[in-house]
Amino acid sequence: MANNTIKNAFMAAVLTAVIVMPVFGLQLIRQGAQTHLESRWDLVALAAAVVFVFQLLRPWLAVPFRRLKTSVPVLPAAPTKGRKWIFVLLIAAAVIWPFFSGRSSVDIATLVLIYVMLGLGLNIVVGFAGLLDLGFVGFYAVGAYTYALLYHWAGWGFWEALPFSGAMAALFGFLLGFPVLRLRGDYLAIVTLGFGEIIRLLLINLNFFTGGPDGISGIPKPTVFGFEMARRPSEEGTQTFHQLMGWTFDNQHMVNYLYLMALALALVTLFVSTRLIRMPVGRAWEALREDEIACRSLGLNPTRIKLSAFTLGAMFAGFGGAFFAARQGMVNPESFTFIESALILAIVVLGGMGSQVGVILAAILLTVLPEVAREFAEYRMLMFGLVMVLMMMWRPQGLLPMKRPHVELDK
Repeated sequence: MANNTIKNAFMAAVLTAVIVMPVFGLQLIRQGAQTHLESRWDLVALAAAVVFVFQLLRPWLAVPFRRLKTSVPVLPAAPTKGRKWIFVLLIAAAVIWPFFSGRSSVDIATLVLIYVMLGLGLNIVVGFAGLLDLGFVGFYAVGAYTYALLYHWAGWGFWEALPFSGAMAALFGFLLGFPVLRLRGDYLAIVTLGFGEIIRLLLINLNFFTGGPDGISGIPKPTVFGFEMARRPSEEGTQTFHQLMGWTFDNQHMVNYLYLMALALALVTLFVSTRLIRMPVGRAWEALREDEIACRSLGLNPTRIKLSAFTLGAMFAGFGGAFFAARQGMVNPESFTFIESALILAIVVLGGMGSQVGVILAAILLTVLPEVAREFAEYRMLMFGLVMVLMMMWRPQGLLPMKRPHVELDK
């Protein structure tokens, strides 16, 4: 046993040295007009030594972490009356909070709510239907560009374009469902990954229609009952919302308004997805996730179930994309890379697949923590990967997994 531990530790140290060498061990140093290669063997040796010691001590270090498998709470299947009141109080606190907070904090909270929408949408596809989707950002991009193009070519406002953004993303989700009806697991993931990249490349190459790599700018912010929240109206003879109310213009008002809009959209997404999973379609998603053959034997149609999951999940991504375009004021293809899909999927996995409260908690953690630790921004992905590895080792079911009802038969 001891020999195997030493052997595994040595192999892990060698692999670490091989991986760390090109990243940290070799650095290009430019001095004047000359550039030379500098070797940092000390960093490579340090990384290998740390991994070697960690692997040696891993059996003892794992002991306190084993409690995480049982000590972290598990959410009950059905909410109680007390939890409903807690939920109402949390909503009230979330509505009041931006009026007593700074602009940067509200901006971060708005970004969190966007990822909550996306996480809840992907949770339908991955968490409930069990369909691994690595191209979810493609639906996000479709929703954002639908609003941007409707404004650019037809002059539509946000509220007019919002339902069309969701409908267009849902249409793309429905069309994506057909090629993947017979695919499972890794093959399904590869096809959806290709779909997300195809969407991004189309946005880059359709220069005349989408603006190419530069994207589309000047997208207006949402209005309040048709009144702009701006210092002065864009058209003569009209009033802004501040002029109508007799208020002094303040940029914080628009920041708070965007936050409240994001909160409303996130709550609608949460409410609709919660109702869906309690309906027959939600039970069908869970049956498909557990066993497709058994699902088919029960008389359910896997084709319709998969299409419904892709369509509804994509619709919520489309709504989030439209709001993202309105918040940013511009869209370009670089906002919809694969790393966004990976982040959204990580939110679902980290929170607990099928757990909506867990997805919300994971969205908060993965969005807020990088903003707080800005001094470690260059190591963000390294820390992100380390956290995911540790989660898969000691808490694979997620932070707050959903406890589903089950029946035990006495022998």
